Amino acid sequence: MTGSASHTYRGGCHCGAVRFEIDAPAEVTVQSCNCSICSMTGFLHLIVPAARFRLLQGDDALSTYTFNTGTARHLFCRHCGVKSFYVPRSNPDGFSINLRCLDADSRPHSAIEAFDGAHWEEHGEALAHLSRD
Repeated sequence: MTGSASHTYRGGCHCGAVRFEIDAPAEVTVQSCNCSICSMTGFLHLIVPAARFRLLQGDDALSTYTFNTGTARHLFCRHCGVKSFYVPRSNPDGFSINLRCLDADSRPHSAIEAFDGAHWEEHGEALAHLSRD
């Protein structure tokens, strides 16, 4: 994350069954990852510490998908199929929010940087600081 002053942003899945809010700066840097799942879904990663994420509704609407090491917990709305956030392998102590799933009228200003998730083992540590307060 970049910037300093924290703002609260809300978001959710396509059908509205899942709603959440996060605290993040007004200006952020998000990652566009080239790993197999992110490149297929167009996920833009805004990683926040767990303490800055709050699930407002829809815990019962979430389904979990894991693969490979099982560390990452991909959480999908079982109604519309959208993954608006998940627990990433790089930051199991935080959440990765899909910037595209934040309410359009209140998204933080963002810069997008490439992340080589296809070679995660070589680059994963570069993201570890993002989920720390």
